[in-house]
Amino acid sequence: MTTKSKPSDPRAGWLALARELESHLLHLREEGATEVEADPVQVRRLAEPPVFPPPAAEGAPETADSLAAIAREVDACARCPLHSTRTRTVPGQGSTAPEIMFIGEGPGADEDQQGLAFVGRAGQLLTKIIEAMGFTRDQVFIGNIVKCRPPGNRVPMPEEMQTCLPFLRRQIALLKPKVIVALGATAVKGLLDVQSGITRLRGQWMSYEGIDLMPTFHPAYLLRNPSGKKDVWEDMKAVLARLGREPPPRK
Repeated sequence: MTTKSKPSDPRAGWLALARELESHLLHLREEGATEVEADPVQVRRLAEPPVFPPPAAEGAPETADSLAAIAREVDACARCPLHSTRTRTVPGQGSTAPEIMFIGEGPGADEDQQGLAFVGRAGQLLTKIIEAMGFTRDQVFIGNIVKCRPPGNRVPMPEEMQTCLPFLRRQIALLKPKVIVALGATAVKGLLDVQSGITRLRGQWMSYEGIDLMPTFHPAYLLRNPSGKKDVWEDMKAVLARLGREPPPRK
C-alpha cells in the first residue's frame, strides 16, 4: 500500500530560506565584512514576504495543489524582462472549479503591489459585473495573459506574451471552465492569435481548446468609456444564457 505524501508548505520553505540568509549575513559580519553586493530588485522583493496561494484543504482536489505549484513557478520565473521590474507576480486567483474564467491583459500598479489580479479600479468594476451576474469573485477564476506588470502599464510585447502564456494554458487545462471571458483585445490575441480589434470581436462567440470564449471590453476601457457598459452587460447575459442561468433580480 502506498500513501501520497503531503506537499510541503511554500511558506515554510520561504521562512527557512530567510533564516538561512540571516545566518549567512551574521556570519559575514562576524568575519569582519562591512559590505555585501546584492541585486536591489531582489532586496526589494525580500523586504516583504511573498504572497502565497492558500494551501489546499485536506482532501481537496489535486487541482488546488497543481495551481499552487504553477504559482510557485510563476513567482520564481525570470524568463522575460518583466521579472526585473515587478514587485510581485500575479498568478491569478479564484475557484478551483469555476464555471467562468475571466482573463485580462496584465497586472497594473495595485496588482503588482498586492500579487492579486484585478484589485485596482478596473478590478472593482469587474467585481460589480461578476456580482451582477450572480457570482462572487471566489466563485470564478480571474487571471491575465502575463503574470508580471509591464512598465507603465504598457501593452505586453509579443515575446513577453508568448513566454508567459504556457502558465495560463496550464491553468485553463486544470480549471476546465465552462466559459472563458476574454477582457480586451490583448486577451483575445494572446489566447487565439486573432488580430482584429475588440470592438469588432466583442459579443461574438469564439472557442479556445473546445471551451466557449466570449470577447468583451476590458473594465479599464469602461472606466474611460462608460457607454460601453451596456454592451458588456449584453455579453455577460449571453454568457449566463450559455450556462443555463439568468441574471439575478437587480437590488
